[in-house]
Amino acid sequence: MKKNTFKVLFYIRGNQINKEGKAPIMIRITIDGEVEQLNSKLTIEPQLWDVAASKAKGRSAKILELNSRLNDIQVIMKDHYYDIQRRHGYVTAEMVKNAYMGITAREESLLKLYEQHLEDTKKLVGLSKADPTYQKYERMYRRVVEFMKVKYNITDIPLREIKLSFITDLEFFLRTEYKYSQNTTYKCMKFFKQVINKAIRAGLIFVDPFNGYKISTERVDRGFLTEDELEKMMSKNFASARLNQVRDIFIFACFTGLAYIDLAHLRVDNIQKMFDGRWWIVTHRQKTNTKVMVPLLPPAMKILKKYEGEFTDGKLLPIITNQKLNCYLKEIADICGINKNITFHLARHTFATTMTLGKGVPIESVSKMLGHTNIQTTQIYARITNDKISKDMEILSHNLGVLDFN
Repeated sequence: MKKNTFKVLFYIRGNQINKEGKAPIMIRITIDGEVEQLNSKLTIEPQLWDVAASKAKGRSAKILELNSRLNDIQVIMKDHYYDIQRRHGYVTAEMVKNAYMGITAREESLLKLYEQHLEDTKKLVGLSKADPTYQKYERMYRRVVEFMKVKYNITDIPLREIKLSFITDLEFFLRTEYKYSQNTTYKCMKFFKQVINKAIRAGLIFVDPFNGYKISTERVDRGFLTEDELEKMMSKNFASARLNQVRDIFIFACFTGLAYIDLAHLRVDNIQKMFDGRWWIVTHRQKTNTKVMVPLLPPAMKILKKYEGEFTDGKLLPIITNQKLNCYLKEIADICGINKNITFHLARHTFATTMTLGKGVPIESVSKMLGHTNIQTTQIYARITNDKISKDMEILSHNLGVLDFN
């Protein structure tokens, strides 16, 4: 640890003589070139001040008492300096000054700040945050509480005591106790870092415990449905009305690319006739508040007309909870003989891969319709299928057919 150059010096302000002919004695704190000054509340006649010795001149009882008080101030300053260095590992002249004046940093705990962070985030739900995002933050809070109990047998911890070892132990706990994947662990640690960053900005932590910590994401090949699988699902007439409704909602998402939360908020006003005379979906992504505009393809329009006029609150489709949708989708997959783990979000991947990129729609257009802020995100959701490669090579083969060897 670097050793600070710490010094306390006393001097008088000769230009501020009071009615008694005395000047105020000032304190100058210097640490690594940073200077802070404050009034000692003591005074002295200017002619009795020894500038070189930084103390009063003489041996009278009054002078000895004054120098003793100055010495006490210097001792107190040193005590504050070493205490701050021990607790934070980092000292500034301002910190020593504030400690002497009684303006000490609050001894905040992790959970107290974390709970405030959750409260602030909850207020943003419906504005710049979606409720599922808040639920993820809240879930990570519970993981941290459990981690501290299991690992350290504590119910909370002062922010100043959080070190790099705490961060690495937390990651290990998530991976071993909850079997989190690389990407899930990455997201959880990212949520936790937001709380630490908040503490740093508030001046509650002076050394970032995440310094030296590294974690990255792994590229995942996300699933999607093929045209044949979509056809199986679309042509199937289920015995249960609820299964038919869930199938319709899922297929609608496959042809529009809407995430569940955006589809759930879709209303009649979001369907608008645009410049080209066609009907479009015009909405905003709840996750990023990005504007989304998607032309309605015939299958999606057919589903809307199927439920037209059924709802009085402006809804377009018979939406149920995402959890129930996913349960029904597994049943639908079994009935249709589709051997894939189908969740509602798979519809968004299917739109990106099978319905757009696989049909030659430029990735820039797909990215815009998905509401992504950059092309890289779109590349994660979508990939070029073997079927697309086959068709492209078939066109190339046909074009090359006009060339012949002699």
